[in-house]
Amino acid sequence: MRVMRSIGLGSQILIGMAVGSVLGIGLGEDVSMLRPVGDLFIRLLVLAAIPLVFFNLLAGVTALSDVKSFGRLAGKTMTYYVTTDVIALILGVGAMAVLRPGSGMQLTGEIDGSVGAVPSVADVLLGMIPTNVFAAFAEGNVVQIVVIAVLVGIATLLLPAESRIRLVRAYHDVASLFRRLVDVILLTAPFGIGALMAVTVGTYGAALLGPMARFLLGVYLAQLVVFVGYMGLMKFGADRSPLRFLRETGPLWATTAATTSSLASLSVSLETAERIRLPSSIYSFTLPLGAQLNKDGTSVMLGAVLLFTAQAAGVSFTPASLVSVVLVGLLLSEGSGGIPGGGFVIALIYVQAFNLPIEVAAIVGGIYRLVDMGNTTINVMGDLVGTSLVTRSESRRGIP
Repeated sequence: MRVMRSIGLGSQILIGMAVGSVLGIGLGEDVSMLRPVGDLFIRLLVLAAIPLVFFNLLAGVTALSDVKSFGRLAGKTMTYYVTTDVIALILGVGAMAVLRPGSGMQLTGEIDGSVGAVPSVADVLLGMIPTNVFAAFAEGNVVQIVVIAVLVGIATLLLPAESRIRLVRAYHDVASLFRRLVDVILLTAPFGIGALMAVTVGTYGAALLGPMARFLLGVYLAQLVVFVGYMGLMKFGADRSPLRFLRETGPLWATTAATTSSLASLSVSLETAERIRLPSSIYSFTLPLGAQLNKDGTSVMLGAVLLFTAQAAGVSFTPASLVSVVLVGLLLSEGSGGIPGGGFVIALIYVQAFNLPIEVAAIVGGIYRLVDMGNTTINVMGDLVGTSLVTRSESRRGIP
């Protein structure tokens, strides 16, 4: 244990991933016996995520000077989220247009059926408002919990000074308590992430053949472009060194790739934002909201799956129809759950919305965890980059 503590958490996680990969290669699918260890780690992170989001956000909102400051923060955050999601969707479509993995595929017609419907804008907005506070917490609905915390935080700002100060102190104390809980949970990260990596390598080692390999390559290349864009934003928009940013946030990316869950990674994301000295009054709002609404990695995947399916079915999209592709994809990406595999169901609905056969999208499900490793990492990275940009913008106004 003394040796483990001396090499740091990031190095411990890398060692765990390396050992897990070796076990996955050596044992193959038999390594699935380690899955409960990885699942336990995910459960512990989700356990801490919900109360941490609520009290961290309360502490952040009540640290703002007034309601006007919160409105400005929300406007900047949502503008960034929507803009990057649209760009990511276009990149996903573009990658498939270049590599054309679906061309020449033969569909069997054996997989069909209804998997859901595209939500309207009204459905998305109404779905953000809980009808039952306790149900929102029980279901782990992050966006509804964000709305509850924001409303309670605004109400706190409007209270008389004595009551407000007392509540603000309580919010900060409880938020600190749950951040410390995350620190405790992260002591198990090398074992949990190592087990998840072992299962992934053992399960999917031989699955990357033919069209699936080109599809996965296309998704990763598009996400790489998004990543390069992020680093440019960090350098020129947030005035932060990209290399230093990646070095300081390394354990977070190991967590996102291993858990493939924005919600499970949220606890680590909040702790990371604190460590790289982002203001809690900003990240307490942007990161929980981004876990639900900012899905750049998922948007890349959605655009890629749609065009992959269209190519296999011999369907072409006109330039005008791409407007519908982007709008529907944007709505669906906002509604994808922050849990492992949540984006896969959304991908099936997306394909069905354009009257395409869901067979190809269903086949993608066979390697979806490999896709989701990139999705989740890009999703969470986008949240942190956006938080850094908003922080820089607010600092120029003289706001700490």
